[in-house]
Amino acid sequence: MSVYRVTDLIGTSAESWEDAAAAAIKVAGATIRDLRVAEVIAQDIHLDESGGLTYRTKLRVSFKYEQ
Repeated sequence: MSVYRVTDLIGTSAESWEDAAAAAIKVAGATIRDLRVAEVIAQDIHLDESGGLTYRTKLRVSFKYEQ
């Protein structure tokens, strides 16, 4: 029997949604072992006052609880 936890992450990037997703997984993977699945839930762009863009990707990730 296995038990998995599901949690949401938001990654950001000045380059692309793909880079934002990769950043979220990389950071989470440094502290969470056994990441299994990452599903893109939403993508948006934050516009700052100077016209700069920040790509944001919201991911739902799952990882296995250790027994």
